[in-house]
Amino acid sequence: MIQGELTTLGLGRTEERAYEALLKEQADGADELARLLDLPRERLDAALDRLVAHGFARPPDPSSDEGDALPHPAAPAAAIRTLIHRRQAELHQKSAELARLRMAADRLVGDFGEPRGSGGGVEVVTGRRVIAERVDRLLAAAEREVVILDRPPFTSPDVGALLARGVEVRAVLDRAGLADPGRARALACLAGRGLRVRVAGDVPAKLLAVDRRVTLLPPADAAGPRASALVVGDGLLCGALVPLFEAVWERAGPLGTEEDGAGALPGPQQEVLALLAAGFKDEAIARRLGVHVHTARRRISRLLESLDARTRFQAGARASSRGWLDD
Repeated sequence: MIQGELTTLGLGRTEERAYEALLKEQADGADELARLLDLPRERLDAALDRLVAHGFARPPDPSSDEGDALPHPAAPAAAIRTLIHRRQAELHQKSAELARLRMAADRLVGDFGEPRGSGGGVEVVTGRRVIAERVDRLLAAAEREVVILDRPPFTSPDVGALLARGVEVRAVLDRAGLADPGRARALACLAGRGLRVRVAGDVPAKLLAVDRRVTLLPPADAAGPRASALVVGDGLLCGALVPLFEAVWERAGPLGTEEDGAGALPGPQQEVLALLAAGFKDEAIARRLGVHVHTARRRISRLLESLDARTRFQAGARASSRGWLDD
């Protein structure tokens, strides 16, 4: 079952059900598929058109009966790559917007010094001590959720205090700064207390967002006397910054895993992954591996666990983003 994975592309449950039915060849024509899914024909046609537009299916053959012909579903691996490419394009766009915000902050500080207050939903905060105090105030006001992107040199927000108050905390950390065993142990301890942490090799910027209503963009290096941070209000936050975090979060992997190409998975798991990506069902995978179907399912479950994935489609998406599926 796909169960919610296509919503990341703006597709709904109807499109998911239609795509899954196409993959399983459950119907010979559109009328039969509409009855199978208990959908009005017009709604099914709209869902199929959206699948084609998003690259999850190809239009029916021109020689087929145009009124009842079904589109041809893209192979799961190809559909996964479509998802990843769209996510990467979104991430590049959000990163560019973030870079423009930082350049604007630098120009403001360079030309006029620190503004006395916020204007238009954006405030520039200058100086290491002032930035630290502002971070403390923002975290103290957090009620529901704090999300963090961080890369070296790492910031040190008091995550333990947030967790103790019942605030959900998610963080994506750049892999480049996690070689220190002490830091890894501290993160593991916080994870045991409820911190949800992932690791990526290309965190685009530092970011700290509180309750999806205000975000602070720390300076790349807070040690300088003129280091400046941006505090961004509702409009820009909802339009660019939270989606940036979510895009990085989706592509990141669990703490303590490697993402160094196809060799990061053991050979048997790589074989299972390739068969899943090619669209094989459990029974066919078992035959290819020369094992009982129950053994194949256990191997599939272990693969999903190693990828921190709830579904097979999500596992494929994460494996593709890490370069574990051939193009």
